[in-house]
This record gives sequence, C-alpha cells and structure tokens, in this order.
Amino acid sequence: MARTKEFDPEAALQSALELFWRRGYEATSMADLVEHLGVGRASIYATFGNKRELYLKAMDRYAETRDPSLLAELSQPGPALPAVRALVHRFAEEAASPEQRLAGCLVTNTAAELAPHDPVMARRVEVSWDHVETPLHSALIRAQAQGELPEDRDPRALARMLFVLLQGLRVVGKASDDPARVRDAAEQALALLD
Repeated sequence: MARTKEFDPEAALQSALELFWRRGYEATSMADLVEHLGVGRASIYATFGNKRELYLKAMDRYAETRDPSLLAELSQPGPALPAVRALVHRFAEEAASPEQRLAGCLVTNTAAELAPHDPVMARRVEVSWDHVETPLHSALIRAQAQGELPEDRDPRALARMLFVLLQGLRVVGKASDDPARVRDAAEQALALLD
C-alpha cells in the first residue's frame, strides 16, 4: 500500500520560497531546507526533486503570486499615469520599508546570484522581467494615446527605464538603510513622465 504524504506540499513550497528568498540559493543547503520545512530529505526529493528543481518551483510560485497583481494594477480603465506612478511609489515604499527591504525581490536576487552563469535561471529572470516591462509599456502607450504623456516621449524607452529603476530600487533598498535614497530616485524618475 502506498504511503500518503505526511506534509502539505503547497505549504512546504511556500516555506522553501521564503527561505530561498531570505538567504539565496547558494547559502541555502539541503540540510537548511530539511530543518526549515520540517520535511525529510527523501520526501523533499520525492516531491520537488533536487535543490535546484525546488528553487525553480519556488520561482514559479513567486511569479504566480507577484506578477498578476502588477498586470491588474496597470490595466485599470481610465487614466494610466496614476497607476504607473502608484506602482513606482509602491516599489519605493517596499524598498524603504524595514520589514520588506531586506528580502528584496526573489527574481532580482536570482538575477544577481545565478543568472550570470546559469542559462535556465537567466531565462526565468528574463520571463519575469518581461511580465513587468510589458504592462508598463502598455500603460505608457495608453497614457500617450489619452494625452497624459507628451507625444515626444518614447513609451518603450520609458518602460525600460522605469523597469530598471524598479529593479534598482529593490537592490539599493536591500543594501541601504537610507530610505531617502530610493524615494528620491523614484521621484526623479517620475518627473520624466511630466
């Protein structure tokens, strides 16, 4: 008779995500995962595969929970620029928040730690980044069509600049305890939309 799992795989995946997010891939050992998840090594392997496969599943979970809200924020009917501004302000506040800043962004952390030497991770990072840049670009096209954004502005270039800013806010926010650094940068970037 097959033995039933003695743990909730969804809860274990969420727990692994939180540990990887806080510590990074390299600094998290299988022993750390066993201890943090409260699940035996054999059960982790049987359910998720090796550490790398578990990390990829954690990245997928992160994308499922983070990206859809961003698309919804930027796709609301009506004026588009207020939604873009609100998104940039939200990222700046998260980056400045003592509770949230230390974790940074799992995708940004992965980009810095693993993407330079792991093509699979680099591709996952690119896909996630596209899920940020594309809605920004669409919102800025809408803003320009609605007369909110001057005609001489390039929505694609602005979306890329804002995307890089958002990623930079996460990195600087994680490493700096000066909230003015990220807030000032966000305000200066938003001034380019006027």
